[in-house]
Amino acid sequence: MADDSKNISNSAKSAIGSYAAVGDSFTEGVGDPGPDGAYIGWADRLAVLLADQRDEGDFRYANLAVRGRLLDRIIEEQVPRAQQLAPELVTFCAGGNDILRPGSDPDAVAERYEAAVAALRETVPTVLLCTGFDTRGVPVLKHLRGKIATYTAHVRAIADRHDCPVLDLWSLKSVQDRRAWSEDRLHLSADGHTRVALRAAQVLGLAVPADPDQPWPPETERTAAEARRDNVHWAREHLVPWIGRRLRGVSSGDDVEPKRPDLLPL
Repeated sequence: MADDSKNISNSAKSAIGSYAAVGDSFTEGVGDPGPDGAYIGWADRLAVLLADQRDEGDFRYANLAVRGRLLDRIIEEQVPRAQQLAPELVTFCAGGNDILRPGSDPDAVAERYEAAVAALRETVPTVLLCTGFDTRGVPVLKHLRGKIATYTAHVRAIADRHDCPVLDLWSLKSVQDRRAWSEDRLHLSADGHTRVALRAAQVLGLAVPADPDQPWPPETERTAAEARRDNVHWAREHLVPWIGRRLRGVSSGDDVEPKRPDLLPL
């Protein structure tokens, strides 16, 4: 199993001066809207933590992620751009949308994913990989848990082979709480994104201001009727449209551009 902080020396941990995030809605930050309505997300929050290790203005960040992107399009559009930008760190979280597609093969997805990791490692000193979430408590997605676990095992093995640190989302127990997820139950909430950013920072060797796996505060238990009402509302407002888009081959990100396509000071 990969050592999550492999080959990142104490001096290098605080010396990352540039970072490009590659991926889909998870990395774009969907579910975590800022004051202006634009999404923030774990990658933006990680960039702030990294920037805090540098002198003011001495850190640059790009976020190339776009919601709904499948792996092949990420490889076609974002990976070459990340190579062109030549940052010191790339986070590469991709393949999840492919795994959710009916009939998808996690072994085949992982093979294409590994080729992209190998390409990134040719020019990028540190490529942080992300596993899938444990979906055992997530409606609908819990039935895909076996495929997600298979893909996660592949990501771990790929990380070993290519000397990459791993952001292990499967083992992050705090995001199994429903408060870590937005209303659509498909994307993290602001609190969920914050916990992922803290764990990513830990993997990169940074001291963090809070434990990402700290227990959530006590919550009033919902009645069975309240839970059923919430489930019906969720299915009508979020699940049915999500399934419809997949049946039509339409993506929520078809007309979306990367929010931060260049390495700019943070």
